[in-house]
Amino acid sequence: MDTVTYDDFTKLDIRVAKIIEVEKILGKSKIIKGVIDLGYEKRQVIIGGAEYYQPEELLNKKVIVISNLEPRKIAGVESNAMLLAADLNDRPFWLTVNEDVPLGTKIK
Repeated sequence: MDTVTYDDFTKLDIRVAKIIEVEKILGKSKIIKGVIDLGYEKRQVIIGGAEYYQPEELLNKKVIVISNLEPRKIAGVESNAMLLAADLNDRPFWLTVNEDVPLGTKIK
């Protein structure tokens, strides 16, 4: 795997967010539509792993997101951030925090 420079890493805006809305997407079994709260704004996102998690299991979960990726349309829905997850056999395990960290806190 290629290495990245420290300057490349600092370009990523990684933050704590909370999933505040979830909704199934008609005809899709592996993704759902969600809304995250970054503390300073709310954003629509696409969340993978719908075949492993019911939407209500994700609701109110604090997650780690990359908030400055360019928007991407997936299944006709614009996603405005990317949730980070450990990947084990294509199953996502969402990265989160154990402490009561405020929404929007920057990860570095």
